[in-house]
Amino acid sequence: MRFGVVIFPGSNCEQDVIHAVNHLGHEAGYIWHGDTDLSGFDAIVLPGGFAYGDYIRCGAVARFSPVMAEVVRFAEAGKPIIGICNGFQILAEAHLLPGALLRNVGLKFLCKTVSLRAEESICDWLDVPAGTVLRVPINHNEGNYICDAETLERLKANSQIVLRYCESDGSTAPGGSAPNGALDDIAGICNERGNVFGLMPHPERVVDPLSGGTDGAVFFTAIAKHVAEVAS
Repeated sequence: MRFGVVIFPGSNCEQDVIHAVNHLGHEAGYIWHGDTDLSGFDAIVLPGGFAYGDYIRCGAVARFSPVMAEVVRFAEAGKPIIGICNGFQILAEAHLLPGALLRNVGLKFLCKTVSLRAEESICDWLDVPAGTVLRVPINHNEGNYICDAETLERLKANSQIVLRYCESDGSTAPGGSAPNGALDDIAGICNERGNVFGLMPHPERVVDPLSGGTDGAVFFTAIAKHVAEVAS
C-alpha cells in the first residue's frame, strides 16, 4: 500500500502523515502541488495546514493547483482519497465533497482532543461498528461544517455522514457536541461512492502510543484492507 501525500505551499502536517503511514507498515511519498502524475500511488492524502495561507478562504486557492485536476480524476476512478482538516476544506472547495467549512463558533482556534462517534456509513476509510467512540485531536479555526437542508438529508439518506462529535460516552449533549458549531455535529463525511473522505480531526496524530493514543490507526488500516480486497 503506497500513500501519496500532497504538499501545498503552507501545508504543515505532511510529515505527520508520512510518519503515521510508515509506522503502520505502509509506504508513503510526497506529491508536490505542481505535479500531475499520481500513477504510483494507491491512495491520496490531502494533509492539514494553511494551503496558500488560507487566502480568500481555506482551500479556495489550493483547489486550482495543477495536482487537483489529477486528484479529481483519481476520485472519479473510484480510488481512495482522504482530506484531513485543511485537506477537507480543499475537497469541499473542489466539490469532491458537499458543503463548506466556516469559522468556528466563538471565532476561536481550537486545539484539543475530542470524542468522535462512528456512524453507519458507506465510507471505505472506516471499518468499525457504528457507535464506536474514538478519541482524536482537532486543530483548526474553520471547522464549522455547514450545508443546506437538502444536502443534509441526502447525506443522511446515503449514509455519507462518517463521524459526529459526541460526548465521551458516545451521547450527544443538549444543544450539540460539536466544539466548532458544526451542523448536526458533523466531523467527517464521504462522497456517494465512499472513496473520498474528509474530516476535521487529525487521525495521523494518534497512531503511535508514544503520541498519546492509537485511535487514528483504524482509518489507515481500513483503507489498506479495502484496497487489498479490491485488488484481489
